[in-house]
Amino acid sequence: MDTLDIPSAAALDVRPIWHALTEAHRHLAELKGLCESLPNSGILLDTLSIQEAKDSSEIENIITTHDELYAFDSGNAASPAAKEVQNYIAALKVGFNDVAETGLIRLSTILKVQEQVEQNNAGLRKLPGTVLKNQATGQTIYEPPQDATLVEQLMHQLVQFIHADDTLDPILRMAIAHHQFESIHPFYDGNGRTGRILNLLILQKEQLLNLPVLYLSRYITSTKAQYYQLLQTTRDTGDWVDWCVYITRGIAITAKSEVQLVKNLRTLMHSTKHRLRDQLPKIYNPELLNNLFRHPYTKIEFVEKDLGISRITAAKHLDALAQHGFVEKTKVGRTNFYINRPLFELLTEIKLSD
Repeated sequence: MDTLDIPSAAALDVRPIWHALTEAHRHLAELKGLCESLPNSGILLDTLSIQEAKDSSEIENIITTHDELYAFDSGNAASPAAKEVQNYIAALKVGFNDVAETGLIRLSTILKVQEQVEQNNAGLRKLPGTVLKNQATGQTIYEPPQDATLVEQLMHQLVQFIHADDTLDPILRMAIAHHQFESIHPFYDGNGRTGRILNLLILQKEQLLNLPVLYLSRYITSTKAQYYQLLQTTRDTGDWVDWCVYITRGIAITAKSEVQLVKNLRTLMHSTKHRLRDQLPKIYNPELLNNLFRHPYTKIEFVEKDLGISRITAAKHLDALAQHGFVEKTKVGRTNFYINRPLFELLTEIKLSD
């Protein structure tokens, strides 16, 4: 690989890709509209990013539980695996903020994302020796570019491709860019997770979503063998149709699933808001509702900060919420957490279906 392998427009002008793109754009547009309809759409970034981080990390055999992740805020993870997932969440937000500010995905954006994922500043690969092996057999299945100058050149080409002013459908641009990023394999570690965040940033840049909340990692996890097989088959044959259909279909399936999730979330927020107003009118305010939906496991410090109230008042609010069944009080270590059980179940029971 001495230059990017970009398919021609004619090679992608086939019926299976048209059909997949129609479905993907329809569900993406509905998801974007629903996200914009939420009173505080930023809640989605805080809650759904944990699910994406968990699934993306699981692809790399970094396994943790929802309870562990939701119970510990960033920087206070209970295990190395949970800390890895928290790093992913931080990386996603770094990338999102960078694209939101500039409208661009620069090489520096990608470098900052990987730095957060891996918690180091090693940057692009400079030493040869990186190969991708079959984990079961140890057999080498692909050798990415080894020369440091070539790796940097290819990454600059990739950034140019992401911003190319042409007629390529943005979903196909994302699919091709993801494949080429994984083939360049520009970092010593964190390529998979960085590449999956890059997918979201491209959709954000192309304004197909205002928030990076289309979480393809669950789709990739559920079709992991097909994902890796198509990565290599496309390298070997130069036939891009199956790869582009696979990614585009994944976008449609994931967006459709998340449309239902956001609808359910909106309904749950609405019903909780009215219950709070009826049962606890003295403590209800929008910031308290947002807190309960931003943190499925909330705690005194979160309420104290979000509402700008004293620790004693925050504790009283949470105990009142527990007494009225809005949250479940539980102790993890030395900390009392208050679980929004309906929200937790909603977020952890997401199902993908055609």
